[in-house]
Amino acid sequence: MLDHSLTPSRVVTTALKVMTIFIVIAVIPACFSTVVPLEFSHLTGNTMGTSYTVKYRYPPGTPPSHVMQGEIEHRLAQINQIMSTYDPESELSRFNRADTTDWIPVSSHLYIVLKTALEINRQSKGAFDITIGPLVNLWGFGPNIRLESIPDQTGIAAALERTGPDKLVLHESSTAVRKTRSDVYVDLSGIAKGYAVDQIAVALEHHGIAHYMIEIGGEIRARGTNAQEIPWQIGIDKPQSPGRSIQKVLSLKSAAMATSGNYRNYFMINGRRYMHVIDPATGWPAENHLASVTVLADTCMFADAWATALLVLGPERGMVIAEQLGLPALFIVNHDGIFVEHASSHFQPKDTQNIIITFLAAFFVVGIAIAAMAAGIMMGRRPLAGSCGGLRRFGLECDAGCGKSCSARSAHKSSRSNQL
Repeated sequence: MLDHSLTPSRVVTTALKVMTIFIVIAVIPACFSTVVPLEFSHLTGNTMGTSYTVKYRYPPGTPPSHVMQGEIEHRLAQINQIMSTYDPESELSRFNRADTTDWIPVSSHLYIVLKTALEINRQSKGAFDITIGPLVNLWGFGPNIRLESIPDQTGIAAALERTGPDKLVLHESSTAVRKTRSDVYVDLSGIAKGYAVDQIAVALEHHGIAHYMIEIGGEIRARGTNAQEIPWQIGIDKPQSPGRSIQKVLSLKSAAMATSGNYRNYFMINGRRYMHVIDPATGWPAENHLASVTVLADTCMFADAWATALLVLGPERGMVIAEQLGLPALFIVNHDGIFVEHASSHFQPKDTQNIIITFLAAFFVVGIAIAAMAAGIMMGRRPLAGSCGGLRRFGLECDAGCGKSCSARSAHKSSRSNQL
């Protein structure tokens, strides 16, 4: 006769066997899979008045890095020739100079960005406005030299007359745009870099590259894993100047991220700081206690624009909009030199959510198996599924809690096999 007595050591031993089975089931597929080693490349350069970084892992057959860099820089040059206000011959500069209210054909790239910008203007209740070019220039944050004194209210009021989403009309059936005032001046500095990041992602994926991190002036998009085969580790700067340090590190696997703040691009007059982001409602640089805001999104264009919009709105109004629209946003508020984080309820990278869900699911399954096994032992050693009945199907010994002999069990198994 077999000894069916319940002892702590027997329970622990059986539990370990169950956990081992789950580990084996998870590992076996990986053992038989064919893993193609990936090479790593790191490219850098200058674009749009700032720098870019592209890191990617690529399979055999991918064009060499110098070819990839040439393609990347060609795309960046194209986008700059479309959307730059610093290049007088860019498509946007020519559009701004056009002294007409007739329909003006534009490229598909420019049309997509304009359409997205107008939609975010509506959702942000006017906080993101690409027609504030006259105000950007008036305050010295455009192609012009910075000011030595602040503009007078008369000049600000005159510039405000030229701004607003109603000043642009997009054609519904063709890529054409019409101004409602001939002196409208569009500035895409709050969205163009994000769009450029997305276009590089398109280029990389066209070559079958599924693991990359792209950054232009702090706007980022990541997919897959880094050289250590873990999600890309992206730091959010502590919003302080001078000096640099990291406030927070995020793991990005399939997401875009953009941060907008008041601590890099600004000027001081009479001891007062004026940041580069203009509030379309007042015509003045946005002024609130929000030091920076970081937004996660599927595309970098979307994240870039919303980071600017939320910085204008400030921590209170910005948080309300973020919660209403389900925006993953991290607000860093300056409380007398102390930086305090306030995250929206959706601010959690998707890969982190997936890891948590996977862990909880595995923990739940293993917990059920152990609980069922223990219940089978304590309830008269009946062959409950998950205890003896379930474990026996995995090939464990019958003394895990069966009431029948091993020979009887083996005969039962043979009988079932013959039926199959």
